[in-house]
Amino acid sequence: MPIPATANLCDAFSEVQVSAPIWRDYGGLIRFAGLAVTLRVPQDNALARAELQTPGQGRVLVIDAGGSLECALVGGQLASLGVQNGWAGIVIHGCVRDTAELGGQRLGVKALATHPRRSGKAGGGEREVTLRFAGMTINPGDWLYADEDGLIVSARELALPKS
Repeated sequence: MPIPATANLCDAFSEVQVSAPIWRDYGGLIRFAGLAVTLRVPQDNALARAELQTPGQGRVLVIDAGGSLECALVGGQLASLGVQNGWAGIVIHGCVRDTAELGGQRLGVKALATHPRRSGKAGGGEREVTLRFAGMTINPGDWLYADEDGLIVSARELALPKS
């Protein structure tokens, strides 16, 4: 089933939350959607790796790194895990690296910026928590839709009426 454009979803559903326009696209897919799985992590990607090793079932991993621009939380290896395990996308309120590899993956990846330094691997952070950033509140199980125009979140799955 094709993923509807975020602009059309905004026109049809006034209740959606619209992210501030802070994202850059790094993955091979620009348009993606799915149920949100949320993580709040320090500058540490061990929890993200563990999550991406599980069946994604078309979900989107949303990682709040506090907007850190000090290291990358996701790179080519984690993106490959995401693709292998059926994740639709990753949204990082932080940085990525290995952008050439990310661009070749059939995975949506949105982040604030790139950074060559890798993150720590101590395993800190929280899973399935409510996240607040970019003017949105994202709860575990919310629906996230992303494309060329931006990123939106809804408490329920959205479908446009057939014309």
